[in-house]
Amino acid sequence: MQVIHEGSEIWGHDRPDLGGAEPGPAFGRLFDAHAAPLRRYLARRVGPEPANDLVAETFLVALRRRETYRPELGTARSWLYGIATNLLRHHVRSELRGLQATARLARTGELSHAGHDGRVAERVDAQVRAAQLAGGLAKLSPADRDTLLLVSWAGLEPAEVAEALGIPPGTVRSRLHRIRRWLRTNAPAQEEVQDLA
Repeated sequence: MQVIHEGSEIWGHDRPDLGGAEPGPAFGRLFDAHAAPLRRYLARRVGPEPANDLVAETFLVALRRRETYRPELGTARSWLYGIATNLLRHHVRSELRGLQATARLARTGELSHAGHDGRVAERVDAQVRAAQLAGGLAKLSPADRDTLLLVSWAGLEPAEVAEALGIPPGTVRSRLHRIRRWLRTNAPAQEEVQDLA
């Protein structure tokens, strides 16, 4: 539940006042509330090690730019995901190269098919499905990929995605509709598309 009083210091736990002289306690609470889910989201995008670095960098940027946070414009969660998404864009080229390489492996059949029992076969099947989905994700524009993954992997609501990306909520809804339609038509791993869409 949020409490917002214009011209007041009381914003509620999801819209904290970060403008005080001692930001440590407020940022400690932000970190405790949002670092783990933010890390999980980033790890799905770029892997665990870069995710750790990006989480640390997100909170460092947030601390340095705390005067830019406006509780009346959005929640701290969406503000942090917006910062993380901007930082993530610096990794888009390498992310895209990785998705394209994985998709190439799936097309050429170079994924490991070694194994002798059902668990290995399941892992190989999962690798193939992930590679097929990676190819679909790689074909999306960076804006569409960010929108889809903020909803499906980070669990943000469309309004929060709009706050995080600085775009109107209607734009998020129309992007999601267009992306889902495109993925259903063009991505070969249908069950994974359902998970994303």
